[in-house]
Amino acid sequence: MDNTREKLLEIKNLQKHFNIDRNNVLRAVDGISFDIYKGETFGLVGESGCGKSTAGRTILRLYEATAGEVNFHGENVHAKKSKKELKKFNRSMQMIFQDPYASLNPRMTVKDIIAEGLDIHGLVKSKAERTKRVNELLETVGLNSDHGNRYPHEFSGGQRQRIGIARALAVNPDFIVADEPISALDVSIQAQVVNLLKRLQKERGLTYLFIAHDLSMVKHISDRVGVMYLGSMAEIASSEMLYEEPLHPYTQALLSAIPLPDPEVERSRERIILEGDVPSPINPPSGCRFRTRCPFAMEVCGKVTPESIEHKPEHWVACHLYDDRYNEEYKAKQ
Repeated sequence: MDNTREKLLEIKNLQKHFNIDRNNVLRAVDGISFDIYKGETFGLVGESGCGKSTAGRTILRLYEATAGEVNFHGENVHAKKSKKELKKFNRSMQMIFQDPYASLNPRMTVKDIIAEGLDIHGLVKSKAERTKRVNELLETVGLNSDHGNRYPHEFSGGQRQRIGIARALAVNPDFIVADEPISALDVSIQAQVVNLLKRLQKERGLTYLFIAHDLSMVKHISDRVGVMYLGSMAEIASSEMLYEEPLHPYTQALLSAIPLPDPEVERSRERIILEGDVPSPINPPSGCRFRTRCPFAMEVCGKVTPESIEHKPEHWVACHLYDDRYNEEYKAKQ
């Protein structure tokens, strides 16, 4: 990563815990740190339940952080803010939700759904300007202006997601969290939505946090990728570096499960099958959280939580296999 690039967001030791009852705490996000640079797409991947969607919502302050910082343009998102400051902040950061039907008010026309942000932030001065702006947004996402008078149930899943994208764009944000925006769509539509997001990013200078569990699609849209497991960050690298040379055993297992288009290569490659279930975030394992399913687990893995180390330039991994202080046990077995 070019160090001259501007950091738009700095996430430092971010935690989000939920109190289940008097004795139990669900550690959904438990101390993740990464940066997002202006104009890039940072992919956040992992199995269902790993905490990636909670991380996205906490970054946007839809959830209050339990601990840690989210700095946006150098300002802590979770610091105490006045209503005016919150309003300005909310305009700068928007979200595209996973389920385009559940996130759209079925009682509102598409025109009013898209214009809601315009109305709240006072971005239009007349009804004519409001209509013009909505029509422009509809056309920007590949819909017709006459669609504005219809209701969400009259559209397909792909069209509804385009409406959700138009709603996010309405207030001219700098940063968008796309929370699994294609997982509820047909495969034939997914590429269209991804291509739309890439085009909008190029035209408007947008920065994305793209959350997904489909690693093959993340490869095509992301500049850098972070891999989460059970509330913690396992690995961060450029998209190319991560897919060519994954370091963390969990990342290696995830990538080995991606189907390849060449049948001969698919048959000959080694699949890494992870044994056991993902532990509960209410009672995570001591030390490394992945150790209960890791084929390379050492004694130290149960005692010491691995630190994220820069194994190669801009390639970070949280694994004792790459830490010279602890990997003598593994080397001895080779």
